[in-house]
Amino acid sequence: MHILVSNDDGFLAQGINTLVEHLKKIARVTVVAPQSDRSGASNSLTLDRPLLPETAENGFIAINGTPTDCVHIAITALLADDPPDMVVSGINRGPNLGDDILYSGTVAAATEGRFLGLPAIAVSLDGFAGNHFASAAKVVVKVIQQLQNKPLAADTILNVNVPDIAYDEIVSYQATRLGKRHQAEPAVEAIDPSNRKVYWLGPIAKEADAGPGTDFFALKQNRVSITPIKIDLTHYQMLDSVEEWLVNIRKISG
Repeated sequence: MHILVSNDDGFLAQGINTLVEHLKKIARVTVVAPQSDRSGASNSLTLDRPLLPETAENGFIAINGTPTDCVHIAITALLADDPPDMVVSGINRGPNLGDDILYSGTVAAATEGRFLGLPAIAVSLDGFAGNHFASAAKVVVKVIQQLQNKPLAADTILNVNVPDIAYDEIVSYQATRLGKRHQAEPAVEAIDPSNRKVYWLGPIAKEADAGPGTDFFALKQNRVSITPIKIDLTHYQMLDSVEEWLVNIRKISG
């Protein structure tokens, strides 16, 4: 098995290095990751300049672009003659729960892999201290082995969040839905050295929907949260309502 690994914390991040150490025990691994931290890049592509892949001393390929750029270039160009069987993105320092996935470069790298036809996993560690990346890496190995034994539907991306605790302290694995956060905190105003008004994005919002069954709740119970996600954003329950809502618009001429 050949696994493509990427992330959004950059190719030097501890999480991606720990992940690769563990994945090499079960597969051949190619790393194509951002040259620097691109957290929050979401699914953005770089369209205004060329991108330069460079092989680092550790053998990883670093690209001056986003996580999505990295996976796209890897699959469609760099590995075109030796395609991977799967994409794994992470291990992210900090969780990607609920609404976070809309902004997450970690999830975006997995999404791009899924768009290009490959099974994909995004994995994050629930703790910015990053004390137990090895726990998350062990979880990923087990998830991959299960996928090999019993593949999931082709449109499925697995968003995996792991408690930042020792592996033997993890209670269990749980299938979860995405929770929700409250409205984002206000931006923080500041003055830069040139006396210009600037803004920092506010701190991450608190949980709003974090009860049983959610990814938030599973982590609080020291369980691995595994959320199956897909990227069809159609609100199917609203189709009939919108169809009725359009009746008067259709009557308008000109």
